[in-house]
Amino acid sequence: MIVLTDERIKELIAETKSVPDGLSSVRTMPERNGHGRKEYEVTGESENKFIVKLRQLCANPLDFSVILGYQLPGLNTVFRLRRYNGKHHHTNVIEAQRFYGFHIHTATERYQAAGLRPDAFATQTDRYWSLESAIQCMLSDCGFLSPMNESPLFKPRST
Repeated sequence: MIVLTDERIKELIAETKSVPDGLSSVRTMPERNGHGRKEYEVTGESENKFIVKLRQLCANPLDFSVILGYQLPGLNTVFRLRRYNGKHHHTNVIEAQRFYGFHIHTATERYQAAGLRPDAFATQTDRYWSLESAIQCMLSDCGFLSPMNESPLFKPRST
């Protein structure tokens, strides 16, 4: 079992990444087992491989997840770094905290050491209210370059 330190998790989350085509304006997602699902592969500035996964329950648009995963080198395993979840109950087992609402999961070293899912710890948030706004929140939090920053109009001129 590979354990990522809190420092390594922070580095991976902060690593500069380009926004994959179509992620900023998800219109439709292919349906499977009652969920709309979509997945994007992203290569970071340091050549790390990331996966962005979207999932939304067709019957309840507030039941969704926006996941930033890290493709562990040499393994067929995706380590979930961050997960932006819709509105439902969540319990932080170690802290014995329970709440209801939108929340952001973050992988932690202490949850891994306890044998729990690495991203089982979450904090409640009011920063998003829908799948689309959760995507924007993840892009803002996780080192993604704004498409505006990549536009020739907004790049600094080389001298």
